[in-house]
Amino acid sequence: MLTGDTFITTLCCHLLVGVAWLLVAIDVSKLRSLRNPRTTEHILLMLLSLAMAELKEAEAAQLHQEDADIKHEDGEAAPSVGDQAAEQAVKSEAAEDSDDKPSTTTTERHISIQTKLEGLEGLVDLNGAGRKSCPLCPEEKFKACYSHKLRRHLQNLHWKVYVEFEGQRMCICHLPCRNLKPSLSGDQASGRHVAHYHCVVCSVTIARKTDMISHLKRHVNKGETEASYSGSSDVPFEEPAPSGQAYEIMKELGTNVQLLPNHTTPQKSDTYFNRKMKTNRQLVFCSLAVLTQERNPLECLDAFGATGIMGLQWAKHLHNAVKVTITDINDTCIKMIKENCELNHIRVDGGSRGSRGPRGPDGAGSEVEGAPIATVEVVKMDANVTMHMWPFDYIHLDPFGTAVNYLDAAFRNVRNLGIISVTSTDTGSLYSKSPNVTLRHYGCHIVRTEYYKELAARMVVATMARAAARCNKGIEVLLAVALEHFVLVVVRVLRGPTQADESAKKLRKLVHCQWCEERVFLKLGNMVDDTLPCNCHGSLPGRTAVQLGPLWSGPLFNTGFLRRMLLAAVQHSMDDIQALVKNLICESDCTTLKSLVHGPAALTNQVECGVVIKTLQSGAESGPAEQSGKRKTAEESGNVLKKMKSDGSLDHPPFYYSIHRHSIRGMNMPKLNKFLQYLTEAGFKVSRTHFDPTGVRTDATLEQFKSVLTKYSVPTEKTV
Repeated sequence: MLTGDTFITTLCCHLLVGVAWLLVAIDVSKLRSLRNPRTTEHILLMLLSLAMAELKEAEAAQLHQEDADIKHEDGEAAPSVGDQAAEQAVKSEAAEDSDDKPSTTTTERHISIQTKLEGLEGLVDLNGAGRKSCPLCPEEKFKACYSHKLRRHLQNLHWKVYVEFEGQRMCICHLPCRNLKPSLSGDQASGRHVAHYHCVVCSVTIARKTDMISHLKRHVNKGETEASYSGSSDVPFEEPAPSGQAYEIMKELGTNVQLLPNHTTPQKSDTYFNRKMKTNRQLVFCSLAVLTQERNPLECLDAFGATGIMGLQWAKHLHNAVKVTITDINDTCIKMIKENCELNHIRVDGGSRGSRGPRGPDGAGSEVEGAPIATVEVVKMDANVTMHMWPFDYIHLDPFGTAVNYLDAAFRNVRNLGIISVTSTDTGSLYSKSPNVTLRHYGCHIVRTEYYKELAARMVVATMARAAARCNKGIEVLLAVALEHFVLVVVRVLRGPTQADESAKKLRKLVHCQWCEERVFLKLGNMVDDTLPCNCHGSLPGRTAVQLGPLWSGPLFNTGFLRRMLLAAVQHSMDDIQALVKNLICESDCTTLKSLVHGPAALTNQVECGVVIKTLQSGAESGPAEQSGKRKTAEESGNVLKKMKSDGSLDHPPFYYSIHRHSIRGMNMPKLNKFLQYLTEAGFKVSRTHFDPTGVRTDATLEQFKSVLTKYSVPTEKTV
């Protein structure tokens, strides 16, 4: 049975076909009075074709309507797509009044946000007959058309004009979701709707594509992703954070931590995490593992927790030998650290830490599923306040940038023979790129040299020595590493004004020749030009030497401590740093050949600054009271210090020379390993250095260094 609309359409089509045939039957000769009779014939033929097409569409619509009537008799009809689009547009218009405020009521994704073209085409029944409206365009902009035209419209306009974000396409939308753009006369009622995009994160409507891209970048920097939609996302994501952010699980050294999407942006992320600092974390872990062999349990502090990965690694692998405290001033970091503790089955002890409560089952904390493998105390407090209030055996400082603001508090309350490790990432000021910042933070004057990395390490040690001396304490440098991204210094703290005076005496000025780059530490009472062994000041006009520093002039490594660090690295399967630690051991002894024994023969007592360090081998033979490191008697300590002062061979030569910097033009220099052998045969102490892959650490002067290099260099063969 035909409905009223179908009957009228069919009747009009039949009338149109009859008129067309009537016009064709008219004598064409009567139309010769027209200027272009061929055009008239062409128009009549097109009119006939159009009439035939309309007739076929009308018949198809009639058949489709009959099928729909049959289905309607069996059950209720579903709401039309146009009603859904109109309802969605009303919701969007009510929820998104401006471009600046995100939606707080919309919990479903807008229909213009799709992952596949089939999803966009699924908004309309394109397989049915009849005219259909575009779900993303109002009726006045795009009138209803048939399926093949609507499909091309969706593909060529809405699907191609888009902004993509994490697999989601925000297609262009022309619905009245935004306020009308006022006309030139200022009348908003007579204005027009503006095409726009719907943000996949906060549902904000933005007109320009470039503005939407910038808007999404701001979401990424804040750690906000598409996971803010409750249940409408087609893209799976990891465990959602309470703030609507997506976590990424990362595993390092058997420890799992959750990371925010913007964890690599320290300026815009509260929980900053740098994957390139893995070497730094492993070196710090090994230094703490060595200290646990001397005495335990140790009170350890990770002053800047961020994700808490460093403190969690300590607790997870060293177990009851350490009592770990992780502090941070940010609420987001504290919350994430606690979640990471639960992720690693570590019990969280304490919360606000108003008073230092007991650890273990009696302390207040959060329980984890199953038996916890360790206990960590998480505290929301400033690092300086924490270090002033409670003493620690091991303190690690790793702020973003320089750590000079925390050194006084660290040395104030650290226990005797404790260890302080400092990681400085302000490479711009340490590596002579910002001399004014260097002078302001470290109180040192430096210039860019070939040995700038060791210069940075000695500058950090000098700053730590001054901070310790203000607390009547001295330091012994156990380890100093300067790589591309950081400078790590590990020192042992020695109480007493005598130790403070000994450390202060090692702070000296460095005389550096800007012409040949010869360098030597300045002794008291010496003239600057008379100190350098080179003759540049006499042969060249003007000043050639400058004073740098004050810097640390003592050794940067302790061989015994590094040997035990290597043993700890092997024990905990840290393959990444074993080669580096071996290089540091050779550098500390200034030799190229080193027998690194990993067995029990390497576990012997070490004497460090008059302190007998009991290791595992000796600790097993002695009682439990002798497990910790004890200071020797005054007579024995004085004898050891005198021996260390008189034996200059204990200190490795300061600084190094770059073989490429001092190569001779027109000569082929020998291979680096061969050149080290030649220097050894000449009677000099020599080793490679981790500061520079082409550097050579030796006690030879620059003139002697160049003479050996010249002797074993061969002329370059000239090609004709």
